[in-house]
Amino acid sequence: MITLVIVVLTTVISIAAFSNASLFSSLLFEPFVIKARGQWYRFITHAFIHANWPHLLVNMFVLYVFGRNVEPLLGLITGGSSALPFLALYVGGVLFSTLPSYRRHIHDPNYRAVGASGAVSAILFAQVVMLPTMPLQFMFFPRPVPAWVFGVLYLVYSWYMDKRGGDNVAHDAHLYGALFGVVFMFILDPGLLLSIGGFQHSLGL
Repeated sequence: MITLVIVVLTTVISIAAFSNASLFSSLLFEPFVIKARGQWYRFITHAFIHANWPHLLVNMFVLYVFGRNVEPLLGLITGGSSALPFLALYVGGVLFSTLPSYRRHIHDPNYRAVGASGAVSAILFAQVVMLPTMPLQFMFFPRPVPAWVFGVLYLVYSWYMDKRGGDNVAHDAHLYGALFGVVFMFILDPGLLLSIGGFQHSLGL
């Protein structure tokens, strides 16, 4: 699966960067450097490195759990290979989730960001769109909740935390990655918007 390839590749590069400051510095997301030196590749490469082990493990766990569901479902929707639409969803999530930070910090030489959180949010919300009533269980929820309920709470939380700031977490990447995942799915299959839950019902779920 493409999901597994991304997980393995990201894990290998992240671990290598943990002990290689030069590699880490050359791949991270720095809007000021991107603009000044034209290093546009950083829009993508920052998603393959992480700040620490917990950051890496959480992102890769969530990516694997949801990616292995989303990937075959995309194949069902397109009626063909799921590889291209899944890669478009993932890479698009990486790019789109960084645009607000790029605009906000383009003149700030001290701003840096790493991690695949934006892309992971895009994958997670692609599943929410396709399977809106499927129960989701997370450690910070006392009981399973329908996916659409989790989605609403997640968006509200990300918006609030982005406005509050001060915790060194790029909540705007989570928020815009999630929004990209939703929009991507509605463009890929407008029927998902016209018949909320219809695709899930057709699967007998």
